[in-house]
Amino acid sequence: MAIDDLLDEHEQSERVRTWLRKNGAGILSGVILGVGAIAGWQWWQKEQVGKLAEANVRYEAVSRSLQSKKLDDAAKEVAALGSGKAGIYADLASLELAKAQVEAGKNEDAIKTLRALKTEGEFKALIDQRVARLLIETGKADEAVKLIGAADDSASLEIRGDALIAQNKRDEARELYTQALAKLDVAAPQRRLLETKLMDAGGTVADPAAEKI
Repeated sequence: MAIDDLLDEHEQSERVRTWLRKNGAGILSGVILGVGAIAGWQWWQKEQVGKLAEANVRYEAVSRSLQSKKLDDAAKEVAALGSGKAGIYADLASLELAKAQVEAGKNEDAIKTLRALKTEGEFKALIDQRVARLLIETGKADEAVKLIGAADDSASLEIRGDALIAQNKRDEARELYTQALAKLDVAAPQRRLLETKLMDAGGTVADPAAEKI
């Protein structure tokens, strides 16, 4: 090996040492952060799996309580699940509890259960509609109308019509039923009930082919 080559290698080695002295701490910090991020991700995944497992256990407890008609116990388990924290388990448990409460004639409790759900989008609209129907059944038609607001889909129009019927406003209800029917598919299973409501309000059922939205 020529002396010039040795000098070049020595010079290169010194350059490497100098660079490491300047940047070594940064590299080491990056490695530590990288390892920490991986460990953190693994911990987070483990935590999520643990929470889901716990949520599943509580959901099963809710189901058992409902089967035994122990609604108070089921309500406690639903509260322990924590809507929004246990994902689908919490939502399903709340919906099942509300259904059982309605079947037991406890509409006020069902309203409270449904309103505790943290929902958004289309799911929220469906929950609001169910709450509105229960409000009408409990004599709170005004509150039901406020909850539905200006929504103009078929279901919302029907609910507003139901609220008006509860307030003895048949003419206004008839108009809303007519609008709701016009927006409903001809083959929709709920069409027959809506037609009955319209006729009871003094309206007539038009030929579906002639209906205009």
